[in-house]
Amino acid sequence: MTRHLISATGEVTLGQALLRHLGVAPGEKIKIEKLPDGSIVIKAASERGAMDKFIGCLADKNTPAFTLDELDGIAAKGLTGRA
Repeated sequence: MTRHLISATGEVTLGQALLRHLGVAPGEKIKIEKLPDGSIVIKAASERGAMDKFIGCLADKNTPAFTLDELDGIAAKGLTGRA
């Protein structure tokens, strides 16, 4: 467990190791859940897309086709949770 200093404005800075562990980068959002025992749980707030929605779009004739670059970006985001 690590200790963090609370600033005069009530802010806490999370280091790069914790951000990597959460799978988030600067500028992305996190969710904080308060637990009854006074502790908190911090999670990445990004919602990952469902693979079935992606695969389903390939069969939909009304959906415009993706370029290879767009497919690469979608695949990378799905694997890492971020662009």
